[in-house]
This record gives sequence, structure tokens and C-alpha cells, in this order.
Amino acid sequence: MRLYSRGQVIFFSIVSALIVIMVAIGFSLLRFPVKNADTAGSGEATHTGAEESSTTLRQETPHTVIPVNTAAIQPYTEDERENITVYERFNSAVVNITTEIVAINWFLEAVPQDGGSGSGSIIDTRGYVLTNNHVIEKANKVFITLADGNQYEGSVIGVDPENDIAVLKFTPPKGTELSVIPFGDSGALKVGQKVLAIGNPFALERTLTVGIVSGLGRPIKTSTQRIIRDMIQTDASINPGNSGGPLLDTQGRMIGINTMIYSPSGGSVGIGFAIPVNTAKRVVGELIQYGKVRRGWIDASVVQLFPSLVKYARLPISAGLLVSRTRQGGFAEKAGIRAGTEPVRYGSSVIYLGGDVITTVDGVNIETLADLYSALEDNKPGDRVAVEILRGARTIKLEVQLVDREEVLNQ
Repeated sequence: MRLYSRGQVIFFSIVSALIVIMVAIGFSLLRFPVKNADTAGSGEATHTGAEESSTTLRQETPHTVIPVNTAAIQPYTEDERENITVYERFNSAVVNITTEIVAINWFLEAVPQDGGSGSGSIIDTRGYVLTNNHVIEKANKVFITLADGNQYEGSVIGVDPENDIAVLKFTPPKGTELSVIPFGDSGALKVGQKVLAIGNPFALERTLTVGIVSGLGRPIKTSTQRIIRDMIQTDASINPGNSGGPLLDTQGRMIGINTMIYSPSGGSVGIGFAIPVNTAKRVVGELIQYGKVRRGWIDASVVQLFPSLVKYARLPISAGLLVSRTRQGGFAEKAGIRAGTEPVRYGSSVIYLGGDVITTVDGVNIETLADLYSALEDNKPGDRVAVEILRGARTIKLEVQLVDREEVLNQ
């Protein structure tokens, strides 16, 4: 057994004490308190689940605090909120339209059966509905189903086949508050502008689709061979049953009436067409007041040029409208338009040759009779329009006052 001197005992005691103190200091440095980001300066933060701050996300490492502002986290994007707002405000103003037609059975008896279906927009709190003419064409009865599921029998107030527009009306019960879709302005549209379509494709009521304006000013020929000018092209999905429903801007204003699609398969391929709402605004008032649209016309009998007629009459052009007759003392005659004088028979009709050939009306090139309908579609009786004619080899410009088209065509 080794013996130590008194000095050595004192020395080793001091060293041992210093070692213990240094170890104690080391442990105390590793156990410093952590302050909460939201309570710094007001005491140590507690770490129980009940007292955890809702705006602070803590990881497993006790020394890492990451502040997160959950108020800035939104459940929807701005674009999604826009879609949701428009749909929630205006979907109840879109109606489902179904029709009943009369068919003949094997016993030559008239029997009712289901017709077509489509969509429509409530445009007046009195129960007026705007839709396509082809949706209710040949219908014996028209039924209008609202968003609440109630169905009413409607009546056809007026139709405009040339623009494929119809106005219906139903009578809501007293006290019923109808949602209405406001008219916008299709004249201010831009290609690339966002649009929304609401309708009832394949009887799936109030379906929302979203797209953009793909093109403007498209001339589209209808099944009746008439041309609707200035159609809106969109890639918003439009399918059977969407016809007559509204095409809306991001404010929920109607800028078009969904009308037709281009589809080799019968389904949507991203090419749909809508009638501009400015066209609807122009004709709706007359449809409600008169049940029809009054349009201007040149009071003359015209014949669309065809190859054998061009060859026989030795005309210098192959397209246009030959003026066969004019009304004696009428506006066309007074304006200086000359009718033909040489009668020839073609089939069961008589054509008078030698008259002027109309080539332009109101700034629209005229090659067919459909072009004349299209050119005068927005003109009223009494309006004056610029007309260019070919007389021999000369082009002459005239101004002609229009008459009521029905008066001329029903003669």
C-alpha cells in the first residue's frame, strides 16, 4: 500500500474538484432553454399539445422552430375561386329544356313521344328563357325544368331560325325568385379570353366546363343552309344537350349562346360554336314583341347565277344575283336597279335576262342567295344600304332603301 504526503492529497483533491466542476459546467451548457417564436421575451414556452401555437410547425428535433403562416395557405387557386363563384351565382339560372313531338304510328294515328332536349338561360324574372331554335323546333309541347327540380310547361314566344334563336316563357308560382343571367358584350371579346359554359350535356344537369375563346367572326352554315355570321369558337367542352345554354365570361355575364360543335364522332373535340350575345340582344326584343324578327329586303326578284345561265346569257362573271324583275315604282327601281327584259324558260320558271347582277350588299360580297340573307340579316325595313351591281362591263354603286322581306317573298 502506497502512502501519499499531505501535499499530494491536497493537490489531487483540488484536481478532482476541478474535474467535477468542469463536467458539471459541460452538462449545463447542453441543457439551455428554448424560447417559443410567438412568446419570446415572455418566459419559456411550454410544449404540450394543448398549448401548441396554431401558426407554428415544430419538427422532431427540439432545437428547430419553423414559423409558418397558415392564413396564407388557400384551399383554392384564384382561377378555381373564379370558376366556383360564377357557377354558384348563376347555375340556378340555367334550365333544362325537353320537348314532346307528335309522331304517326303504324295505324296512321298521331301519338306523342319524347323529342329532343337542351339547355336555356333565364333572362327575365317574369320567366322568359333564351335558347336555340333547333332545341324546340317541331315541338308540340315544351317543358322547362329549374335547378330546384320543379318542371313547368312553357310556351314558344318567338323564333328566329336564321340565327337559331328562340324565346320561351313559363309562369313561375307567385313568390318565386328566379335567378337571371345578365347580358354581356360579345363585341369586346378577345381570342384567348377565358369563358365558362353551363348546360345539360347528355341530361347531366348544370354541368360546368371551362375554356377560352379560340376564334371570332366564324361564318357557320346551319343545317338549313343559312349562314350565321360572327360565331364565337371555343374549346370549352360542348356536347349534345349543351345547345341553348350560356357561354359566360369570368364575371358571369352571357357573351354567347352555345349552339353547335364540330365533331366527326358526335362528342366534343374542343371545337364548339356560340351565337354572339349581341345578336341575341338585337333580336330578343322583337321576338318578345312580335314573335318574329322583321328584316329588310331589296324589292326585286333575283336569281342565283349557275353555269348554264352564265353561259347562255354570256355574263362576264360566274357568281352573283341576276336581277330578273323589280317592283314597278319600288325602291329598287327608284334607286336605279335595272331588271331583265328577255324572258327565257328554265324548268317551270321564267327568268328575264339582261338585268343587272348584284355583287355586293352592305359591304358583303354576294355570290349566292344565302349571302344576301346574311348581308341583310341585321337590317330593318326602311334602312338604306349600299349596293354594287355589274351592268355589262361596268360596276355601279347605288343606295337602296329596304322593304319588309315578308312582303317581297310572299308575293
